[in-house]
Amino acid sequence: MLSISPATSRLSNFSDYRRLRHHFISHPPPAPALRNTKTLSLRRNFKISAIDAAQPYDYESKLSNRISKSKTLKIAIVGFGNFGQFLAKTLARQGHTVLAHSRTDYSAAAAALGVRFYSNADDLCEEHPEVILLCTSILSTDKVLRSLPLQRLKRSTLFVDVLSVKEFAKDLFLKTLPLDFDILCTHPMFGPESGKYSWNNLTFVYDKVRIGSDESRVSRCEKFLDAFVREGCVMREMTCAEHDQHAAESQFITHTVGRILEKLNLESTPINTKGYERLLDLVENTSSDSFELYYGLFMYNKNAMEQLERLDLAFESLKKELFGHLHEVLRKQLFGKRERFSGGLLQPPVLSKLPANGNGPAPALPPPSDSATS
Repeated sequence: MLSISPATSRLSNFSDYRRLRHHFISHPPPAPALRNTKTLSLRRNFKISAIDAAQPYDYESKLSNRISKSKTLKIAIVGFGNFGQFLAKTLARQGHTVLAHSRTDYSAAAAALGVRFYSNADDLCEEHPEVILLCTSILSTDKVLRSLPLQRLKRSTLFVDVLSVKEFAKDLFLKTLPLDFDILCTHPMFGPESGKYSWNNLTFVYDKVRIGSDESRVSRCEKFLDAFVREGCVMREMTCAEHDQHAAESQFITHTVGRILEKLNLESTPINTKGYERLLDLVENTSSDSFELYYGLFMYNKNAMEQLERLDLAFESLKKELFGHLHEVLRKQLFGKRERFSGGLLQPPVLSKLPANGNGPAPALPPPSDSATS
């Protein structure tokens, strides 16, 4: 049995521990001292799962990074113009990996936002993005979608659009994309002007047109929608047909009125009312959008023509009402003193006698006949 001297019986510091350890290694105890020892055997499937137990270096930070990445997506934005950059700024800030492709060279703008820009669509698709987000104009969407090398993408890629018309986008996706691709039709009811400072309380409309039942595909769709939930958007799920009906009554009418007022060249005055200020804001918001967008709202929403006709009828009805009141005023000014009360008309006053003339009394006037009305 190894005896430990009083000098080593108490380990005052780490150097004492090292000397004692070296002593045991250099002078192992005799065999009899090990007769009563017991060996602890562990089952092969025993596994340490506690994070604070012995783990590889920097394990916790790596695990945290893995969890963070599980909430992000690799999103390719096709059409990196004004609206595409507007969405990319927020998506990149949230930690998503954002790729971009456009006919115009926006590499400098992409670099400023922390986005990788690809001038070639083949190179973009070979990066295997999880989501293809179309931010093209309404008129060019068909051409751009058909130009993408779909064969280079993963078969379960999620396609998303942000067009202002939804039935058109839905029909185009279903007709063009293979059955393996997922489809999510969306419309942020805001843009670079209205959402310049915050997306909080702004409406986001979406329709899960075709989402696979696999857990990973359902989760991917929810992760994309969560990007707007995190910014405080009001999420509205509705069919594409419902969206287009509501949009024709709100968005198309708004753009139409704004563009009509723009033709008037309205300017601010020293006595602006709150209502007039709102009209000036409406003109500014609608005129900042291209006419191509407005034409797309009209051309690809079947409800737009009906709203345009109703707007025209409402304007004509209002003019008739105004001119009708004007006619009544003029009529009363011209003929009011000669009318009598008959069927709503005023009766002209009747003199009971003529003014005095000479020395004799004035003769009485005969009562008016029915034929005297005018």
